[in-house]
Formats: sequence, C-alpha cells, structure tokens
Amino acid sequence: MVEEPLPIGMFMVEVDVIEVLAQSMCFISLTAFIFIATFSRSEKLELVAQNFIMFSLLITAGLLWWLSSSGGELWGSNYLPKPLSVLCVIVAIAARLNIKGHNVSFGANPHSIGKKEDE
Repeated sequence: MVEEPLPIGMFMVEVDVIEVLAQSMCFISLTAFIFIATFSRSEKLELVAQNFIMFSLLITAGLLWWLSSSGGELWGSNYLPKPLSVLCVIVAIAARLNIKGHNVSFGANPHSIGKKEDE
C-alpha cells in the first residue's frame, strides 16, 4: 500500500495535541483573568491585559471547537468543548468591557443598607 503525500499546507494534527493546546490556553486565559485586579492599577497595563485575555480566550474558543470537530474529548467528555468554546467567546467580549467601577447592577449595596437606616 502506497501512501500519497498530502498537498502542501495540509497536515494532520493528533487529537491529543489539540487537547493539550486547548487545556494550556484555558490555563493561560484563566491565570490572566485572575490577575486582572493587579493589572488594573495602571490604565495602560489594564488595557494590555484586557486585550491579551480577549485574544487568548478567542484562541481557546477556536481550539475547543477544533477539538470537538476532530472528535476529541475534553476531560473525558466529547460534549463539553463546544459549550465551553461559546462560553469563552462570551467571556472574551466581557473582558473588553471597561466599566471602571461603575455600578452596573443597580442593586442594593449590602454595605450601605444599615447606614441608611441609622441616618
């Protein structure tokens, strides 16, 4: 049996490699998201961190979708990659929101409830 070479630019990637890449990008994105409060001390650094988080989450979403399309599994589940990729896109959009401490929930502040009654 003779194996024909793939056309230039086309190559197969092992599903295990895609899984490791997806998990690594999830870890990088999560770590950057955890340290966003530290980065927010400087406006320029915060903007760089927001852009990094957004792009890393979009890359992660692409890798997760690719993993699912390749028939791979994430943590033993073949269902999990697609919903997680959609979640990554949503969090990437949210990472670009720059609310600068504004109250977006308009709910009751638990720290001011007792103070309003005392006044």
